Amino acid sequence: MAKKLYVGGLPYSTTDEELKEHFAQAGAVESATIIMDKMSGRSKGFGFVEMSSDEEAQNAISMFNGKDFGGRNLTVNEARPMEDRPKRSFDRGGSSGRGGMGGGFGGGNRY
Repeated sequence: MAKKLYVGGLPYSTTDEELKEHFAQAGAVESATIIMDKMSGRSKGFGFVEMSSDEEAQNAISMFNGKDFGGRNLTVNEARPMEDRPKRSFDRGGSSGRGGMGGGFGGGNRY
């Protein structure tokens, strides 16, 4: 059964292919994905590698966790399932709760 690993501390220039090649030293890699920022299209500095077996995943953790890769120390551990995050509300609630001085453009200061 394949085991997914979280890989943090990646250099921002790392590609999916470079990550896959690096982890292939520990065993068969099913997939390697760098997580990209949706707005900028740049790497977020972490990704996920799926190894073919639990044994290969443990081998990759022991080989690469805390080790240098491209001038940065990697964090490698078993990936946890993504947690449900609460939905964001963009309703600002009208004028209440905004703080400030109130009254006009001058913040209440009149000359």
